[in-house]
This record gives sequence, structure tokens and C-alpha cells, in this order.
Amino acid sequence: MTSTRIIIDTDPGVDDALTILLALASPEIELEALTTTQGNVTIENATRNALSVLELAGAANIPVARGSSLPLVQPLRASGLVHGITGLGRSNLPEPKNKPLAPHAIDFLIERFLAEPGELSLFAIGPLTNLALAIRKEPRFAKSVRELVIMGGAIREGGNVTPLAEFNIYVDPHAAHIVFHSGIPIILIPLDVTHKCILNQAHIDRLARIESPISRFIADAVADYLKISLEWGQAGCALHDPLTLATIIAPDLLTLRECAVDVDISTGVSMGKTFADFTNRAGISANMKVAMEVRGGEFIDLFLQRMENLSRAVV
Repeated sequence: MTSTRIIIDTDPGVDDALTILLALASPEIELEALTTTQGNVTIENATRNALSVLELAGAANIPVARGSSLPLVQPLRASGLVHGITGLGRSNLPEPKNKPLAPHAIDFLIERFLAEPGELSLFAIGPLTNLALAIRKEPRFAKSVRELVIMGGAIREGGNVTPLAEFNIYVDPHAAHIVFHSGIPIILIPLDVTHKCILNQAHIDRLARIESPISRFIADAVADYLKISLEWGQAGCALHDPLTLATIIAPDLLTLRECAVDVDISTGVSMGKTFADFTNRAGISANMKVAMEVRGGEFIDLFLQRMENLSRAVV
């Protein structure tokens, strides 16, 4: 099997951590590096969490580059409401032994992608600050990315941080605007599909039957996320970020539509709102593919199978 080589730009974050574990558990994927950004948590916590999760899974050899500490224009939005103060819920991972790479994530991304144009795919599961700055700093960067998969936006679904906006885009809408118009081949995974991929307590109990640091970490990490989701009237917690990897490991589960997508960067209630021109009324060329349907139950089953396999491998 030929693996797809990827770099993940991330702000771990509970579901970011689960995405890292899913990538490591998937033979279709070769995870080559992580770059970190502010978002769910501060850049300090995001970087520490990225290193700690890799070490938990026995993948400390994978490099981590620390990135942007602030959005381009907006103030820092990091909050412990969903992900906890550290970003990983109730888990208590030890301080990582490894340190991040010396180069800033922006410079690391530029160097890695320009070294092998068209060979690496980029998965952005946090605010898009690092990517926007890389595009602005080195115009050749955009042309060197094989494909960019973004967890972000809400097209026909309501927002999850404002009535209209999804968190990752809302945190740095100006960065999203730059990335959306960069010419990079993009697949967008919005709330429209992630809200159909729900992890519940029965799923956690299933994983808990395997005694492993991985299964224990997942239970501890998602505990508060699950509790808050239930309080909000949801059936469980959505696997927002892990669903991006379905574009590699199970693309048949997703239905994509090609269209023009933009983001509102004006002030007011609609700031950070993503919108799609499905009927091409504006006469603007499509700039991405958007996932609008997903077989969510099947993705959850796949996720659980992969986490069971990883749990058995890490004891």
C-alpha cells in the first residue's frame, strides 16, 4: 500500500489529539510532521500537547514545529471551556521529553513543501494563521502544496462559536480569506458533516475494554467534551478534526461538491461566516471542494476500530 504523506497543522485540542492518533493508526497515512498554532489553547499548550500525544503513541520521532501565537488581526480566543485548561480535558500526560524544532512553523512549512513540490498534503485542523503567513512570506508555497484539507466553516449548518461562524474560521477569518484565495487545491470539511460524526459514552466504554494508555487517554480527554456536548442537547461529541482524515482513509464516506467559498471578514454578527455559491450566481470559479454529506456512523466505526488497534499496540 502506498501511503499519503501528510503534515498536520494543529492546535491540540481534544479532537486534534484524536486526529493525531488516527493518523498514526492508519496505514494509508505517513505522518511526517506537526506544526502548531494558537486556537483551542495558547501556542505554549498546543505545542506541549502535540509533543506529548506523539510520545504517548510511541511516535516521538515525528518532528513538531511551533507556530503562530496570535491571529493576524483578531485577539487571542483560546478558552478552556470545551478542551480544558491544558487543552486535553482531564488527561494528565507527562511533560514531553522532546522539544519543538528550532525553526518557526512558517519557515518549516515553506522549507518542507518547497523541497518536494506536489509531494506532501497539508491538513489544517486549527485556525489558518500559519498557512496564511507562509503564503504571504513565500509566494511559491501555495503552488507546492499537493492538497490542503481544512476542518472549518459552516455552510448550511449554524456556527458553533457564534450563530453563524465555526470556531477555526472565526478565530482568524482574515487568515482563512488569504488561504481560500491562494489557489491551493482545497477540500473543506465543515460542521455540515462533522456534526454527523458523533462519539458517545457507549463508544468510550467499548474502547475502555482494552487496557492501554491510549484507551485511558481517550476516555480522560473526551470526558468534559462529552459532558458539555450532552448539556448542549447533542447526542455526544463531534469528531470534527478526525473526519478530515477520511479524505484519505475512507473517501467514499464523503460526498463533495465543487464550488466557490468565501468568508466574511467584516465586523459584526456575520464575521467568520463561511458561505458557498452552489448555483454560481456570482460567476466566480470554484476554489475548493466542500464535504456536504457523510456516512457518519460508518466513520465512527472506522475510528473506533483504528483506536482499538492502536490501543492494543501501545501497552
